Amino acid sequence: MKRRNVLLGLGAVGASCLGFPAFAQTQKAFPQPGTTIKYVVPFAAGGLTDIMARIVGQKLAEEWKVPVIIENKGGGNAQTGADFVAKGIADGTQILAITQSHSVNVALFPNAPFSLTKDLRPVVYLADSPMLVVVPINSPIKDFKELIALSKTKALNAGSAGNGSAPHLTLELFNDLNKGILSHVPYKGGAPSMTDLVGGHLDISFSNYPQSLQFVKAGKLRALAICSTTRHPDLPNVPTARESGMPDLVVENWTAVMAPAKTPDAIVERYSQTFLKIMAMPEVVDSLTQKGFRVNVKGSDEFGRYLKSEIDRWGRVVKNANIKPD
Repeated sequence: MKRRNVLLGLGAVGASCLGFPAFAQTQKAFPQPGTTIKYVVPFAAGGLTDIMARIVGQKLAEEWKVPVIIENKGGGNAQTGADFVAKGIADGTQILAITQSHSVNVALFPNAPFSLTKDLRPVVYLADSPMLVVVPINSPIKDFKELIALSKTKALNAGSAGNGSAPHLTLELFNDLNKGILSHVPYKGGAPSMTDLVGGHLDISFSNYPQSLQFVKAGKLRALAICSTTRHPDLPNVPTARESGMPDLVVENWTAVMAPAKTPDAIVERYSQTFLKIMAMPEVVDSLTQKGFRVNVKGSDEFGRYLKSEIDRWGRVVKNANIKPD
C-alpha cells in the first residue's frame, strides 16, 4: 500500500548549515534548494506512526523550507517500507519511521532482505506510548494483583493486534515473568480486538494506550495497570505494573527515525538537531500528548544504544515464547 502526500512545498530557498561548518567546507549545505525529503512510513495511513510522521514532517518542512513527502509503504509486518529505505539512496533525502515492531522483527524475520542494524542507522528517537492493561468494565478482576494471581490458576483469553505486535509481546512478557497461562488470541489490528474486549468476548488486553484510553474514559473498560515507569497524567489513579507487583513489565511502544546506513554523519546530525528542536515546540508536545504519546527525545547515539537493548530484549521474548509471524 502506498500513499504520497506533500506536506509543504515552499519556494526553493537555501537552508543554512547552522552549526556544521566542516560539512559546509567539503560539501554543499543540506538541504539544497530543490531538495525533496521522502519520509517513509512503513504502515498504512491513519495509524499512530503515520500521525507522528505528519506532525513532525510538517514542522521539518517549515524549518528547512523544502517539501517533505510522507509516503506510506505498508506490508510485510512493516518490513516493506524499511527495506525500501535500507536500499535507497544515502544522501539525506530518504528517512524511515520505525517503531518497536522493527526491533521485534529482527528475531521474527531472521532471513529478512535487509539488516536493521547494518543497512540503516539511527537518527532520532521521538516519543513513546505505554501499554495499558485493560479488562471489560464488568470483569470480576478488579486490580492488577488479582490478575497476577488468577492468571496462574485459570486460563484467560488475551487479545492482541496480531502475532509479534506490541500487545502480543507484552502478553508474552507477562506470562514469562509471572509463569501465567494467558492464552493469546490474535486479531488483524488493534481495533477489532478492542471491540471484542468491550463486548466481553475477551478477558483482557495489553493495549496500546491511545487505543484503549477512549474506552476507559467512556466507562467501557477498566484499566488495571500501565506498563511504564510512572503513572500517566490522564489516568493518575491507575498504578504502574511496577507498583502492583511486576517491576519488569515496562513496555512502551515507541516511534523513531532511521536513515540508510551510508548517510553522512553531518546530515544525520542535522536531522537529529532539527528533530530535537521540533519536539521541544509547545504546539507539537501538546498535539502529541493529546494523542497519547509521551515526548521522550533521544539523539542518534543514545537511540542507537537503546535500539540494541530493545533488539536483545525482544529477541529473548520471541525465542522463549516461540513466536512466529502470521
